[in-house]
Amino acid sequence: MMGRAIRILGIDPGLRRTGWGVVVIEGNRLSFLACGSVATDDKATLAERLVTIHDGLRRVVADMAPDEAAVEATFVNKDASATLKLGQARGIALLVPAIAGLPVAEYAPNLVKKTIVGAGHGEKGQIRMMLGVLLPKADPKTHDAADALAIAICHAHHRQAPSLRSPSKRAVTSVSDGLRGGGLVRGKVATR
Repeated sequence: MMGRAIRILGIDPGLRRTGWGVVVIEGNRLSFLACGSVATDDKATLAERLVTIHDGLRRVVADMAPDEAAVEATFVNKDASATLKLGQARGIALLVPAIAGLPVAEYAPNLVKKTIVGAGHGEKGQIRMMLGVLLPKADPKTHDAADALAIAICHAHHRQAPSLRSPSKRAVTSVSDGLRGGGLVRGKVATR
């Protein structure tokens, strides 16, 4: 017996463009629903750009009616100012689905890559290729939308393992390793 279909919203936060992607899981089947990005005006103030991200994601949540959301965790880079601005966009990405009453999970970028391509340092091209295998009907127009779909797939793969929803030291099998008959099969978790 198949369970109820679950819509998962993946969000790739960014100040210029925040990507979003929605996948549906039903039993062990994974399917594409929609994807896109919320673009901001580079000339606008930081506050105006954050409002644009908020309003865009709010429309996505209202239109797509997801059941759960997943957001990519921020990595810290050498430019502290850029990291802080990204953190503010990420705050909006966490806030919008939470206000809508959705459970929101967070995943480290390396876990997303490892889940999709089998390696924590996979390239954008590898992620796009695996998206084509996992979601043949998906055609993301931007890297941000593709990354958001990858985040949604990562959540679909790990959603029953709460300890994996934030950065951790656990190794997991990848979705590419778990494919069986076009469906999604959960991998085993091994503690290092």
